[in-house]
Amino acid sequence: MQKKLPLLITTGEPAGIGMDVVLLLAQEGKLQDFARPIWVTAEAEAMQARADKLVAAGVLTTCPPWQTITAQVNADDFVEQIAQQTDASNNDNKYTFVLLDIPCGAPVVAGHIDINNALMVAQQLEIAHQMASNNTVAAIVTGPLQKSALIDAGIKLLDGTMFSGHTEFFMQQSGCDKVVMMLANQAMKVALVTTHLALKDVPAAITADNVRQTVQIVIDDMREKFGLTQPRILVCGLNPHAGEGGHLGTEEIDIINPVLQEFINAGVDISEAMPADTLFTPRHLANCDAVIAMYHDQGLPVLKSHGFGDTVNLTLGLPYIRTSVDHGTALDLAGRGGASATSLYQALTMANEMVGKSLINRPLYKSVP
Repeated sequence: MQKKLPLLITTGEPAGIGMDVVLLLAQEGKLQDFARPIWVTAEAEAMQARADKLVAAGVLTTCPPWQTITAQVNADDFVEQIAQQTDASNNDNKYTFVLLDIPCGAPVVAGHIDINNALMVAQQLEIAHQMASNNTVAAIVTGPLQKSALIDAGIKLLDGTMFSGHTEFFMQQSGCDKVVMMLANQAMKVALVTTHLALKDVPAAITADNVRQTVQIVIDDMREKFGLTQPRILVCGLNPHAGEGGHLGTEEIDIINPVLQEFINAGVDISEAMPADTLFTPRHLANCDAVIAMYHDQGLPVLKSHGFGDTVNLTLGLPYIRTSVDHGTALDLAGRGGASATSLYQALTMANEMVGKSLINRPLYKSVP
């Protein structure tokens, strides 16, 4: 039987709860739910210290066993070392996960950021990208990082700009011109045309190219990564009542609907712009695989109201699967208890499901130029 590729978890900021939530799932035996190896990037010394701290606090009953792989800090060397150790390759019941040891620049103190550890955080992401790109791992599941720490440490993206987050990092590393943020839970999947923009800046960002690229990426990934050969997509208008025939705004008439009509003409099952207060009702959502919202607070509050704890952040448009927890570093909880591992479990679950449903290079419709 062919071995299943691992899911790779990056624990992110070592002072935060990234290691805590991995340890919680390991103790509960939930990392075995995915029937494939689980690899984790963290510093081995810091992981052991965090486990000991959580045991002392009564959060863990015992330290879960893991296998530590020490190598040069690059993907190829880790893979070579893992290949030489059958326990890591087979992921037998002796270990709950395989730890890829990435040394920090300074001692890790739970709850206290040290910018000397920012390089280690960036190295986790570089290794994850390399392993996903060459199909060493099936998917990346990212834990929380502290963007301010990487910025203060002078960590840059490939284009020389300041570090602005996981999404931009993986987009540039993969050579993508655009990616799409999608949040998903059991109730719905919502993708965004614009993300973290001031509301006053949103209308200018709703261009034909931006809408077209967003829709194309959503359709491609719903097909290729969710296995939906004919995804059903609903699209929010920008304005109240989708512009009320131009009386409350003309973006729907001038920009959004002409682009959507291109996709309709190409055989895509997609709506024209709909009023958001009509779209987000059970009757419409029951016949929908994904929603595209024009801006952040148009779509995400509705989604999170239907399942805040089990929401997963996805990056669509990458050449591999990447899911993420939907919470921050929670520095005040690190090593003390109180952190919930639900979001990490849901991110792993969705990544594993996407791997199983992925349909690569299965033609369905012509792309809109």
